[in-house]
Amino acid sequence: MSTPLFEVQRVRLGDPLTEPLVRELTHEYVTRYGPGGHAEMARYPAEEFAPPQGLLLLLLADGEPVAGGAYRRYDDTTAEIKRMWTHSAHRRRGLARRVLAELERAAAAGGYRRIHLTTGPRQPEAKQLYLAAGYTPLFDPDLDPPEFRPLPFEKHLTDRHPAGPSKGSAP
Repeated sequence: MSTPLFEVQRVRLGDPLTEPLVRELTHEYVTRYGPGGHAEMARYPAEEFAPPQGLLLLLLADGEPVAGGAYRRYDDTTAEIKRMWTHSAHRRRGLARRVLAELERAAAAGGYRRIHLTTGPRQPEAKQLYLAAGYTPLFDPDLDPPEFRPLPFEKHLTDRHPAGPSKGSAP
């Protein structure tokens, strides 16, 4: 079995390719947090994830979305990561880390110097991803998180150039 090549594609919320991301992420939020998961997915209008101040990208394998994420303007120098997703059939393969790195590169290229994000206390795998990717927790990671309080993280982007061009490649 050959390893699929991955293509990074920038899309807008509402593009048919985003349907699996929206559907699965909504289901995940509702499963973990109850009906408020629908409200979280509707919290920001699609325009907030559109250039020039925002971005939504998908990682495609053989033309099908397998992972994705977005950022929006948080303030003049800070992008806020939102909507991180990996298709349930493709987890534990480093795809979320790849999406996160692509978002960081794009945010830096767009003039942002810092990334801010939050994850929920019922998403320990997301917490581990952000810690492993060099994000600083803005909470005490050694304490049990409050039941419904978001867990904030930040990462300062450096002035160095992104680590190479974005190309389709094997993981």
